[in-house]
Amino acid sequence: MSRTLTPARRRTGLGRLFRIVAALVVLAALGGYVLIQYITGRTVAQGCTVESTDGSTGESRTYRLSTEQASNAATISAVGTSRGMPERAVTIALATALQESALRNIEHGDRDSLGLFQQRPSQGWGTEQQIMDPVYSAGEFYRHLAEVPGYSRLPLTVAAQRVQRSGFPQAYAKHEPDAALLSAALTGRAPATLNCNPPRTTATASDATKVRTELVRAFGKDVLPSAQPSAADTPGAGGAPSTSTIAVPVRTAPDAGEDDATRRGWELAHWAVAQSASLGLDEVTYADRVWKAGAGWRTEHRGSDGDKDGGRESNTERVRIKLAR
Repeated sequence: MSRTLTPARRRTGLGRLFRIVAALVVLAALGGYVLIQYITGRTVAQGCTVESTDGSTGESRTYRLSTEQASNAATISAVGTSRGMPERAVTIALATALQESALRNIEHGDRDSLGLFQQRPSQGWGTEQQIMDPVYSAGEFYRHLAEVPGYSRLPLTVAAQRVQRSGFPQAYAKHEPDAALLSAALTGRAPATLNCNPPRTTATASDATKVRTELVRAFGKDVLPSAQPSAADTPGAGGAPSTSTIAVPVRTAPDAGEDDATRRGWELAHWAVAQSASLGLDEVTYADRVWKAGAGWRTEHRGSDGDKDGGRESNTERVRIKLAR
């Protein structure tokens, strides 16, 4: 005896068929999009990556993060080194921010906690406006960390907990490998290991004044030679800059060695790459390497801008930052 479908069963069957067809259409569209990106040579994924360069963090290990996270991480690192804090302090700060906010400057948290480190105005960390400034909040973290005796020799969880007073102090430990990878790049110890592919359609319009302002905020007023434009920033008619390149001198202490100077150069270069989306930067050049938005790092043997012969400077004495037009 044949069975006749009831109206309810018929509607259920039609609904299921509709959902299957819709899913197939979406998959086909996604596949077509990926194929087009591949054929045209464009990269689908946007964001930043950090590659490991030594065995301590795993050979050829890659850590991926968004441009927002990279920008905040670079700020945390720059604020630390500008205060004379060692790489270990930067690692502790980055691991803390990874746990507290995933390196995002969030406007909410437990009770009145805010920002990268989830600092609380009610606990004396500053005003809400101050805490939401990554430069300020990172500075406050380092100020408290510096007061912890022997923090650089303590386990990361212990050092971070002495500052944060968290209810889950062991949670910081899981972020230590990623934080160490980030700090090696951002403090300049691991050259050309940070790469970002900023979304050019949403990047902030290039503004040389803003780039200089952010450099000074992160690294301190001595990062740039003076308020006067350099040779690479000579004003044109009407006082507007006639070029889109900012030259940042690589400055170190008088008794610093060549390795320290090179590390400082890569720290500045990686900072610029990490800020490429928020500041609208198109190209960063240091030593014999050039980073280009959308293409990453490449080696470019230019000889030098000069090599001290004839009064010309070595191409390791400045980091050149080119703004997107």
